[in-house]
Amino acid sequence: MSLAVVIMAAGKGTRMKSDLPKVLHPANGRPVVEYVIEKSLSLEPESVVLVVGHQADLVRQATSRFPVSYALQQPQLGTGHAVMQTEPLLKEFDGEVIILSGDAPLFTGSTLRGLLEFHRSRNAVATVLTADMDDPTGYGRIIRNQGGEEVLRIVEQKDASDEEKAVTEINSGVYVFDARELFAALKGITNTNAQQEYYLTDVFGICFGKGLKVCAFKVGDPNEIRGINTPEQLREAELLLQTEHYAS
Repeated sequence: MSLAVVIMAAGKGTRMKSDLPKVLHPANGRPVVEYVIEKSLSLEPESVVLVVGHQADLVRQATSRFPVSYALQQPQLGTGHAVMQTEPLLKEFDGEVIILSGDAPLFTGSTLRGLLEFHRSRNAVATVLTADMDDPTGYGRIIRNQGGEEVLRIVEQKDASDEEKAVTEINSGVYVFDARELFAALKGITNTNAQQEYYLTDVFGICFGKGLKVCAFKVGDPNEIRGINTPEQLREAELLLQTEHYAS
């Protein structure tokens, strides 16, 4: 099965208190997005696409030594809108697309391979990487069907009911999709939500509503799905990336 990787790298990162694009903040002397690109390339994908936006030229320049292509998201209207910008580059692609966040470098190559194997073994069209969090505040919640095998939808914190907020299984922002079903579903999402953005996570509800199989693959180590939104989280990620486990 052919594989493509899309890396979200368009964000500004306001809470980093710097005008530098969030993905270019250094962790142990290297931009955090480098870790994500290198782990992506270890899967030997057919293509890697970086979605750039804030200071796009700077991100392109910093990553130009890697065999990647670029999709421009301008303005930034949400994660679903970001992936829409990759369609011209992937319109002839027929395979699986892994979507990663350029500011979340702690996942391991073995976790990505496990996610792909799970996705294929279930014959799913969409699979999200999840983790259980003691405090899930701020994360999207995974709402499963009654049997627990499939995902009904992913609900963002700001749109969640009190019952949904009590769910501790959270969205990592890492996904595998069938490419054709992904771009078909993106045409059906709207921005009628608290953020007025086009959420990539709405693709799960659309696919489930069409009777397609959508699943969740839970990782045992929640550290792997940590993103970097603040200088404190960057320092924590630096320490973890100094260990062999998270660096590979």
